Amino acid sequence: MRIYNNITIMNTIFETERLKVRKLRLSDFEPFHEMQSNINVMQYVRGKAMTHQENKEELPKLIAFYDKADNDFWIYAIERKQDEVFIGTIAFVKDENNDDEIGYRFLEEYWGDGYGTEIVVGMIKYCKGVGFTKLIACVVNKNIASIRIIKNTGFTFIKDFVSDDLQLPEQKFELKL
Repeated sequence: MRIYNNITIMNTIFETERLKVRKLRLSDFEPFHEMQSNINVMQYVRGKAMTHQENKEELPKLIAFYDKADNDFWIYAIERKQDEVFIGTIAFVKDENNDDEIGYRFLEEYWGDGYGTEIVVGMIKYCKGVGFTKLIACVVNKNIASIRIIKNTGFTFIKDFVSDDLQLPEQKFELKL
């Protein structure tokens, strides 16, 4: 357990009806790599799939953030409650404006099962409960499914922009809690 901005961080962060959000573990490597190496998953995140070596280096770095003082970069695992299978990740990150930005991704085989909406609703409830006042979500324009989820969970469109990293048109949304 760790305290972050007066928030207690434990292995299980929060749960929804079907999902549990918890800290990443090294044992998550195989499904983590499967997700990160899939171009369909990564096209709107990094613009390219990650290699086995990149993922071997990335996962321990993400885990190390949990113990970093003044951390503002949190990536957690999403697993199904019914079988404890890793199906994706969520992110809470401070953006360049010091706003709390959320993100999520799933292994492709779990797309279309309603997990995206369920996890965003869970993230909103969790963030309200720990005292966040506003959430930001930035979504690549071509990611129609995520735009639909963000809009359907109460976020309001703020602006269009071109991302610095991907150089793709994106939309920025905001939700006041």
